[in-house]
Amino acid sequence: MNLADLQYIRSNQEGLFFLIAGPCVVENEEITLHTATQLKAITDSLSIPFIFKASYRKANRSKADSYTGPGDEKGLEILQKVKERLKVPIVTDIHSPAEAALAASYGVDILQIPAFLCRQSDLLEAAAKTGKYVNIKKGQFLSPGAMKFAAEKISRAGNKNIILTERGTQFGYSDLIVDFRSIPEMQSFGYPVVLDVTHSLQQPNQPSGVTGGRPDLIPLIARAGIAAGVDGLFMETHPDPSKALSDGANMLKLDKMEELLKSLVRIQKALKE
Repeated sequence: MNLADLQYIRSNQEGLFFLIAGPCVVENEEITLHTATQLKAITDSLSIPFIFKASYRKANRSKADSYTGPGDEKGLEILQKVKERLKVPIVTDIHSPAEAALAASYGVDILQIPAFLCRQSDLLEAAAKTGKYVNIKKGQFLSPGAMKFAAEKISRAGNKNIILTERGTQFGYSDLIVDFRSIPEMQSFGYPVVLDVTHSLQQPNQPSGVTGGRPDLIPLIARAGIAAGVDGLFMETHPDPSKALSDGANMLKLDKMEELLKSLVRIQKALKE
């Protein structure tokens, strides 16, 4: 996948959506490489452009003792190894201006701005100045129209390599809802729009201090996103979500990914016909 050309991110030769997928966080090298290898094999077989995602650090945690990552350098080294071995682009979260430069130095292709930080000007500008692609997740508290201002902060810093991601809107204290009208609205700004399927199905702020979710609805939201014309899909996945160290409650089990992607390709091709 050639990240030098924005149009390639929008589609491949068959006009398919692109996929951002991987575990929520880098747990260890074995799980990370296994997941990435399986995803690459599946997406190659379906001609779906693939970007591997895993956070080397998770800063937004419900509880003080929640797992945050294996350490910055170790986590980034594992992501770098995935990129070099599998020849796939990498996306990871950053939370501060210093992290933008650090992640970029390890060859990360796309710097992801978490939803809660999408208005942080210094973070957005630091990400822009690396020259990398910047994927800005829409805050749960923002309208889709407000995301044009986040995108402007990147573009005014001299970087036009922008992706916008819909990840649900806060619906009460412990639920999210996807407004599919946000997809064409954010596309009107001139950038690719991604639907974050799995985070849109989170159920945050649970009494236990561990975020819940509705993974049974992943196929429904993904299919609706394709029908709505989204450019890319974001889905976190894990070989065994019940043992995942972060966001296991709303991740797709890895062995279900191929069947779902096949159905999504059929839907998109049917729409084009």
